[in-house]
Amino acid sequence: MTEAHSNARLLEIIDEAQTIAMVGASNNPVRPSFFVATYFNSRGRRIIPVNPMLVGEGLFGEPFLASISDIPKGTAVDMVDIFRRSDEVPAIVDEALEHLIPGLRTIWMQYGVSHADAAQRARASSLNVVENRCPKVDHMRLAGALNSAGVKTGVVSSRLPRTP
Repeated sequence: MTEAHSNARLLEIIDEAQTIAMVGASNNPVRPSFFVATYFNSRGRRIIPVNPMLVGEGLFGEPFLASISDIPKGTAVDMVDIFRRSDEVPAIVDEALEHLIPGLRTIWMQYGVSHADAAQRARASSLNVVENRCPKVDHMRLAGALNSAGVKTGVVSSRLPRTP
C-alpha cells in the first residue's frame, strides 16, 4: 500500500536530504535523472551517482559508482532516489538497507516506479518511502519555485496569470 504524505511532510523529507544516492543517475543532459541531480546539486546537496554503465566517469565532482555497496563506509546518505524499473527496486532497497543503515532516512521512487513489498521492507526499517513521485517537482512545487512562467509564486496552475 502506498503511503500518502502531506505536502508539509514531503517538503520536510526533501529538505532533510543533504546527501542523495541517485540510482540510475546519468550525465546525459537530456535524461530526467540529470535534471534532478542538477537541481539538487545547485541547491548545495551532495549527489552520489550510481550507475554501473558510467563507472570511471563523474558527475558534479563525484565518481559514478557501480552499486550502493560501493559507497564508502561511513558516508552519510540521507536519501536513495531510484531511477530504475519497478522490478529492480527490491534489490536496490535490500542493498540500501544492508549498506546505508544507520543514517538512511528515505527511499524515493521516481514517477512510474513502485514496489509494494520493497516499500514495506523499507518502512519496517523505519524509513520514509515515497513512490511514483519526483523530489525535484515536489520541491519546486512546495518551495514556491514553480509556476507557468517558471518563477517563484507558490502556486501551481495551468492557467496563465491575468494581466491588467
